[in-house]
Amino acid sequence: MLKNLPLLKDPWATTGFFLRLMTKAEYLEAFKKTSQNWCFSFAPGRIEFLGNHLDYNGGTVLGMAVNAGIYCLGVPHSENHHLGISQDQNQFSLFSESFEDSEFVGNLDKIEKQSGKYGWTNYCLGVLQQLQNRELSPKEGFRLIFTSNLPTSVGLSSSAALELATCLTLLQLAEKNLEKKELVTLCREAENHFVGLPCGILDQGTSAFGKQDQLVYIECKKEEFSNLALPSDTRVWIFNTGIKHDLVDSLYSTRHEECMEVLQRGQKVYPAKEYLTDFTLEELNSLTLPENLKKRGIHVIEEQTRVSLFREGLIKKLNPEKLGKLLADSHVSSSMHFENSCPELDFLSEMLNRHPNVLGARLTGGGFGGAVMAWTQSKFLQDDAESIVQAYAGKFNQTIDWHQFEPSDGAGKENLLDAPPTRLSEMHR
Repeated sequence: MLKNLPLLKDPWATTGFFLRLMTKAEYLEAFKKTSQNWCFSFAPGRIEFLGNHLDYNGGTVLGMAVNAGIYCLGVPHSENHHLGISQDQNQFSLFSESFEDSEFVGNLDKIEKQSGKYGWTNYCLGVLQQLQNRELSPKEGFRLIFTSNLPTSVGLSSSAALELATCLTLLQLAEKNLEKKELVTLCREAENHFVGLPCGILDQGTSAFGKQDQLVYIECKKEEFSNLALPSDTRVWIFNTGIKHDLVDSLYSTRHEECMEVLQRGQKVYPAKEYLTDFTLEELNSLTLPENLKKRGIHVIEEQTRVSLFREGLIKKLNPEKLGKLLADSHVSSSMHFENSCPELDFLSEMLNRHPNVLGARLTGGGFGGAVMAWTQSKFLQDDAESIVQAYAGKFNQTIDWHQFEPSDGAGKENLLDAPPTRLSEMHR
C-alpha cells in the first residue's frame, strides 16, 4: 500500500493528503518522500471545563484539550526553487482550506493587520510579529499551509490552536525553541496586542499543556500549569447552538472592561488587592457599585470558589455527581450574574442538567452564543444526545450538532504524525 502513496511535490496538495492518510506508518513513509526541510505542527482545540471569564481576572481555571485541532505544514523559502515556485526572499504566504479557503501573501518587513477574508491571518501575523520582536522568526520567507478538523462556531478556541500551530512551525523553520510556558505567553500576547482581544491564558495554556485523560489546571495569577485526571467512567460532550459569535466584536470586551472597573473601584478601598478574584463576597458587598458591576463581581468570586471545590473533589476522588452540580451552578451564574448566556444556551443547559445521566452542564467559552458542555456518565449515549437535539429543534426550529471529545495531549511538532480523522463523523454524529 505504501508504494501507491503519491509523491508530495506540491505542498498545496498536502492539505487534502493529510486527511487521506490513515496511519502513522503511512504518514512517515510519505514524509520521507518530501524534503526534510519541511516541518509540521499540531495544536488541539480546547474546552473551557470550568472557570468562566476567570483567566483575565487572576483566577484559577480548568480546561481540556480535545482530540481535534489545527494542523500546519511549513515550507521554507529554500524549497521554492525545487517546487518550481518563484518567491521573493522576504515574501511569505499563508493558506488555509478551513478559513475562507484563502491564500494571503505578505512581506517579512511589513506585518500589518488584515480584515475581510484575510481576517483569520491576524492570529498568524500576530505570532510572527512577536517572534520577530524576540529574534526567533525565520530570516527568509516561507509558506504555511493549514487544515483543521475542529468544528466551527463551537467555542473550542480555534484561534489559540491556530496561534500555537503557527508558532511551533515557525520556530522549526527558524531552528529555534521555546519552553511551553514561553510559547503560551507569546501566543497570548499576539492575541492581546495584534488581534486586539483581551483574553487571558486559558485558551493557549490548555491547548499547550493538555494531557490524555486529564484536565489542565491553570493558576492564571502565577501562570502555572498542572494536570488532573478525570474519572474514567465519565464523558465530555459539546452541543452547538449554531449561534456564531465574534469575540472581538462581541460583548466579551465589554465584560472585560466591567471586571476591570470593579477591580479599580475595589482597590480604592482595598489597595492590596491585585485581581478581582482576590476579593471576598463580603468585601465586594461593602463597595458601592452599580447593579451590573456588582453582578459581574459576584460571578467571578463565586466561580473561583467552584473551580477550587471541583479541583479538590478530583484530588479526593469524590463522587462525580457531587462535582457535577458545580458545573450546573456555573451556568446559572453565567446567565444571571455575568449575563453572557442566551435563551438557546439556557435551554440546552437546563435540558441536559435534568437528564439522569448528565453530571453537569454549562456554557463553555466566551458565551453570547456558541456551545454548552455536558459532563456525563459513560451510560449517556448517542440516543440521549439525539433526544436533546430533538428537544432543541422543537423549541427553536433548528437542528444542531453534537460532538463527543476526549481529553488529549497538547500542542507539539510531533503530534501530526498521527494523521487527523478523515471525517468529523468519527467524533460526532
